[in-house]
Amino acid sequence: MRYAYLALVLVCVLTVSVFGFRGSISHKPPLEVFPDMDRQAKFRPQAPSLFFADGRADRTPPAGVVARGRRAEADPDFQGNDDHLFAGKDAKGQFARGFPAGVPVDAQLMERGRKLFTINCAPCHGRLGDGKGIVTEYGWGAPANFHQDKFRQMPEGEIFNTITNGKATMMPYADKLAPKERWAVIAYLRALQRAQNGTPGDVIDPDAKRTLGIK
Repeated sequence: MRYAYLALVLVCVLTVSVFGFRGSISHKPPLEVFPDMDRQAKFRPQAPSLFFADGRADRTPPAGVVARGRRAEADPDFQGNDDHLFAGKDAKGQFARGFPAGVPVDAQLMERGRKLFTINCAPCHGRLGDGKGIVTEYGWGAPANFHQDKFRQMPEGEIFNTITNGKATMMPYADKLAPKERWAVIAYLRALQRAQNGTPGDVIDPDAKRTLGIK
């Protein structure tokens, strides 16, 4: 009989829990088991605060702080509204081909691009840019294979835009790579593409040409 009473109590508790007091009004706050930081200390703009010695909630921004969406101006090389450098666009607003004048493609840029590509791109796209990164071993979709013709023929500015803003399942990298770092990655990517489709005639070193018998 005792178990019957316990079962009845349990049924009553479950009924009240499921249906509750629907439609009733209470001016008391609900019982919270897990508050989940719903209420926490915060400072309102232009409001007083006893925490700071001057009694103000508004604080002077720290040195070097950059407003949201203004990272380009924070770049030490920023000199103005260079759409090619900071947006990958030409004067007509189309995705630009080639590299900005302020980004010389040299050995230093290529080495920087190699390091950044290895850190940020290789886990998905593979060290060769063939879409065979380590994530494919865990079933995380099919990253782009940069050796396909559509990527080989894609304007550099469009690749820059994808790195900046992301595309499909790829997240944006504007908060991780400065504009010139994105161009460095693109330069290295072009080198990977050229390496997979190069010919002996692409060798420009005179000694190497003589060794290969190329005029």
